[in-house]
This record gives sequence, structure tokens and C-alpha cells, in this order.
Amino acid sequence: MNELLAINLPVFLLIGLGYAAALFGLLDRRASEGLSDFVFSLATPALVLRTMTSATLPPFQPWGYWASYFIGVTLVWAMGMGLARRWHKRSYAESVVAGFSSGQANTVLVGIPVILQAFGDAGAAPLFLLIAVHLPVTMTCATLLHEGRKGVPWAQIAQRLALHPILLALFAGVLLRGLDVTPSGPVKAVIDGLGGAAAPCALIAMGLALQQYGMRASLRETLPIIGLKLIVHPAIVYGLAFHIFDMPRVWAGVATLFAAMPTGVNAYLFAARYRVGETLASSAIALSTTLALGTTLFWIWVVV
Repeated sequence: MNELLAINLPVFLLIGLGYAAALFGLLDRRASEGLSDFVFSLATPALVLRTMTSATLPPFQPWGYWASYFIGVTLVWAMGMGLARRWHKRSYAESVVAGFSSGQANTVLVGIPVILQAFGDAGAAPLFLLIAVHLPVTMTCATLLHEGRKGVPWAQIAQRLALHPILLALFAGVLLRGLDVTPSGPVKAVIDGLGGAAAPCALIAMGLALQQYGMRASLRETLPIIGLKLIVHPAIVYGLAFHIFDMPRVWAGVATLFAAMPTGVNAYLFAARYRVGETLASSAIALSTTLALGTTLFWIWVVV
């Protein structure tokens, strides 16, 4: 428990730093919005580009591994959207945020240290293989769901997608990989610097938002999202990875623990970008990170 607390502590400290900065008037709402826009428009695209160009992919595609994890993402995302739309009477845009919060995991600040601690070097390959596609896939799906909502003309959707910073970074990464080009020198330094700023700046921005909005999202709305993320998602992945698809036990365990991570800060970034569901996303992140101190121990006991 102490080791998990130490791993999660930077998350709480960065959120608390943003909260304190807003509380004492060091940063205001404009700073919160500007910081969120910076992370979404520059830092996260740089992180996607860095991941796409530097990730080492195997000569074969582990389809069972991909399927185990992303089938779980799809199911809990759909359940999260359904609950928000039909049970809580949220708008379609807010339901996308709820689904994203149910299926998107905190991989960098929490996932990497927890999983490497559980499996050691044997877990590094499947872990970083999944990290390489996790953010691009989830952010692209969220964008397509939001932009492709009913009633928006296709020409307008195409224009928005063509100018979307994360999708542009994804396409650029695919192109560079296809050309076997890896950024180096000053270009790499800029990309690494921006990408490295994504997680801490996003958590500070979320702390600013928490001070502004408070924990207004009711537990009735937040707890189902947290349950989907911390319990249902890893349970689905565990069943598929260990009992349906054929893969090494370590790979199955990594996929399960990856799914067991708390809601990632990108859910808040997405909500802040579209100015919808910020309270729901920030509450889900804060509470799931806290409760994951207990649930992660359970899943480690199950898979290790």
C-alpha cells in the first residue's frame, strides 16, 4: 500500500498545486482554460508524435492482446455513455465524456510504475506496446464520437477532423514511421519537451478546475464511472486475456493491470477542450485515483 501511495502521490500533489494556485489567486479561470488548451493543442500532440515515432513494434501483431484490452474499452465506454445518457439524462456530448472517463486509463504517471513493479522487465514489452497505441486510439475515438454527433453536416465534421491537433499528430506519426524517419536534434528536443509537459500541466489544469467547479458531480453519477473503470474494465480484460485469447501469462497480466488503472487526465483535457463535462471528468479522475489505491492491490493479487 505504501508503494502504491508513493506512486500516486505525484498525481495528488500536482492536482493540489493547481488547486492551491487557484485558491490563493495565483492563477485564474483564464489560466486554467489557457493551460488546458496548451496541453490539448501542443503538448498532447507532441506526446502522440513522440510515441508514434519512437515506439518499438514487434514483427507480428499480437491481435489477441489488442482485442482483450480494446474490447474491454469498447464495452465500458458504451456502458458509461448509456448510463450518462439514459439514467442521468446527460447530453450526448456529456455522455461521450462519461464514456471516455470509463475507458481511458492513467498510463504514464500510475500505470508504468505499478506494472513494472508487478512484473519487472518481463512486463516492459507488452506495457510499452500498449502505451504506444492507447492514447491515439482513445483520443481519436472520443473525437470521432463527439464531432460525428447526429445533425452535424459531414463537411463540417471533415473540416474539424482535418484541423484536429491530435489527429494531425497521429497522421504525422504514421507518415514518419512509413518513411522510416525519426525526429532528431533540435526537433526531437522540442517534441520531447512539449510531450513531457503534457501530464503535469494537465494535472495542474485539473486542479485549477476542481477549485473552480468543486466536486459538484454527484456520487450517483461518478461512482458508476469509477466502478466501470476500476472493476468492470479489468474484469472483462482478465476474462478475455486469460481464458479466451492465447498469450503469455505476463502479457495477460499487463493487459489486466493496464485496464485497472484509474481514469486518465486526458478525459479532463477532452472535456475542457469542448467545454462540456469538466466537473464529471475531474471528479472521476480524483476519486478513481484515490480508490485505485485499494482496487489495484486486488488486481495485482489476481494476476501476479
